[in-house]
Amino acid sequence: MKLLTKELREKFPKFRETEEKNPEDIPVIAKFFAPWNSWTWYAIEGEPILDEHRKEIDYHFFGYVRGFANELGYFSLKEMESVKGAFGLGIERDLYFGEEHTLKEVIDTRL
Repeated sequence: MKLLTKELREKFPKFRETEEKNPEDIPVIAKFFAPWNSWTWYAIEGEPILDEHRKEIDYHFFGYVRGFANELGYFSLKEMESVKGAFGLGIERDLYFGEEHTLKEVIDTRL
């Protein structure tokens, strides 16, 4: 499964574009999860990372992460694609998670 499609990429606000908004007004664009444990990443912003020749070398997200601790932070597409768990499973994107969910909602509940 492709974690980041072209259509999904176009939906992400750039970094810091949502920082002045209230959490209840910030849509979660994508939800990623590790099927072998409870780690979940809720992406609200994203940008490509470019090298000195303006070639894309990675894509970084900003969002809410549920793992050992629950916190806002940055995470990388390449890192998520490289993680392998039990039976060779990789991180997946929740195809049924829509943008009707907000940052406040994912912080307050277990979506």
